[in-house]
Amino acid sequence: MDKLLSVVIPAFNEEAMVEKAASTIAGVLVEAGISYELIFVDDGSGDGTWEAILRAHEADKHVRGVSFSRNFGKDRAVFAGLSKARGDCVAVMDCDLQHPPEKLPEMVDLWRRGFEMVEGVKRDRGEESGFHKLCAGAFYSVISKLAKLDMKRSSDFKLMDRKAVDTLLALSEEDVFFRGLTAFVGFRRAEVEFDVAERTAGESKWSFRSLARYAVSSVTAFSAAPMQLATVFGVIFAVIAVVTGILYAIVGYDAEGWLVFLAVMGLLAIACVLVCLGVVGYYVGRAFRQSLGRPRFIISRECGE
Repeated sequence: MDKLLSVVIPAFNEEAMVEKAASTIAGVLVEAGISYELIFVDDGSGDGTWEAILRAHEADKHVRGVSFSRNFGKDRAVFAGLSKARGDCVAVMDCDLQHPPEKLPEMVDLWRRGFEMVEGVKRDRGEESGFHKLCAGAFYSVISKLAKLDMKRSSDFKLMDRKAVDTLLALSEEDVFFRGLTAFVGFRRAEVEFDVAERTAGESKWSFRSLARYAVSSVTAFSAAPMQLATVFGVIFAVIAVVTGILYAIVGYDAEGWLVFLAVMGLLAIACVLVCLGVVGYYVGRAFRQSLGRPRFIISRECGE
């Protein structure tokens, strides 16, 4: 019996791309002789994404659909798709086709050769701005060092063996970071390079604000290093206090100058304390949400069997 490939495709306001993505991916897999199912996960879209998924299902019964009750985020949409996938191996890719479907047969071939995690790595990042590329590079360098996992070339474009998928689904985090968790679970790995294709319809859903929130959530999911800010700031202000005392003894007494300096240092110290409280509060909030035991997502509709 042929092995089944499940392709999980999270979609948020991708009405213009769903049917094209379904037909393009299916065409590649049929030509390669690969048995498949396509699982679109509608992440609480506000447009006609779900209706487009239904049309894609009517055109191709290999297409299945899952719809959230509201927007829960891309990583949770990925995990919802993984939980519904029946394949012996499971690929994850974006609905905008910036992850090239033509690479799927190569990834499946590597899986058949015994690799359990086939990572799509970007050879070219496409039409991203220089600022975005700089921020992305800095983020993955920082999180790789903090988490002690190599995520510098990581992407959401992956193919995983069923064993790896089941391992991911067994993890208990409420706030999931897909790229980080796939690096964490390990398994025998291979890489496939790809060039990011240009989006042909719709627009990117990532704003600078959403990317910043994603970065903070990802770093705190894998490292407690930000909570050491209190220690760092404490050492800095201790050094400042010692240096200030030495300068006061050498230079002498100048009431106005010293008062201004001490006022500025006092305000900086208060600001640092508030920053540290905010960081600790963020971690406490994560722990609180985890303790509630709420589901990662809520599914309101499904199509396909």
